[in-house]
Amino acid sequence: MTLDILMPFYGRVDQFRLAVESVRDQSDSDWRLVIVDDVYPDLSAGEWARELNDPRITYLRNEQNLGVSGNFNRCVALIENDFAVIMGCDDVMRPGYVARVAQLRSQYPAADLIQPGVSVIDHRGEPSEPLPDRVKTLLRPRGPKPKVLGGDELAASLLRGNWCYFPSLCWRSDRLREFGFREDRRVVQDLTLIMQIVLSGGTLVLDDETVFDYRRHAASVSSQGGVDGSKFAEERDVFYEAADRCDALGWHRAARVARRHVPSRLNALSELPAALLSGDSDGRRALLRHVLGGR
Repeated sequence: MTLDILMPFYGRVDQFRLAVESVRDQSDSDWRLVIVDDVYPDLSAGEWARELNDPRITYLRNEQNLGVSGNFNRCVALIENDFAVIMGCDDVMRPGYVARVAQLRSQYPAADLIQPGVSVIDHRGEPSEPLPDRVKTLLRPRGPKPKVLGGDELAASLLRGNWCYFPSLCWRSDRLREFGFREDRRVVQDLTLIMQIVLSGGTLVLDDETVFDYRRHAASVSSQGGVDGSKFAEERDVFYEAADRCDALGWHRAARVARRHVPSRLNALSELPAALLSGDSDGRRALLRHVLGGR
């Protein structure tokens, strides 16, 4: 039951080293790590990875920069085993990650996705709880865990607010290959893919045993695109596409949640002061459109 860990690399080398070492420190050694360097200018990351001489680790460097979604799809093409993780090069696996997801895979063999427990850290590696993560905590389904979710219930929950942490997710590999990452999505490609799996009948196991540290900082791609409104334009497309598909499936609760997308609109409202201060009139208009629920 070897777990494939794919690590797209483009970023700080010191955080990359911590990420790789966290994989090597797993209590369960049944893993395979493939690092895919998207032509980061500093070559020292690759030199260091090769010097590890760890047969479980493969380092590859793209011939040209593929961008975020393009490199994700390159990673998907390199998967060899039944389950995979696409881990951020600035995140940290706690020593029990591989063991815990192996246990959950055995316990719930039909699951397409596993969301383990996650803690948030800042750029210094210190525990952090910024507003987006407090909101995720509020929106995450309550009750005893691990818990299997699917159908209208899961779709409505995720469309209300995406409480998943993409780099920590364990995916069924054939589902990743089936859908892949949309390369017209720069920020919400994870929610797009998750919803494709859910809308095709997929299920997710939600666990609360913390085995992963997700790094939240202003330099992350996932933290960009707010003030200029581009992130919310992508979110709006996801919501309305999902609403139409949910209605076709008879998942009317999820469709209503998607069309209203209230938490996303409130998030856009929280970005307005920064847009006003920046003097970005286009960003201000884009944010207002999203806040007011325009299609």
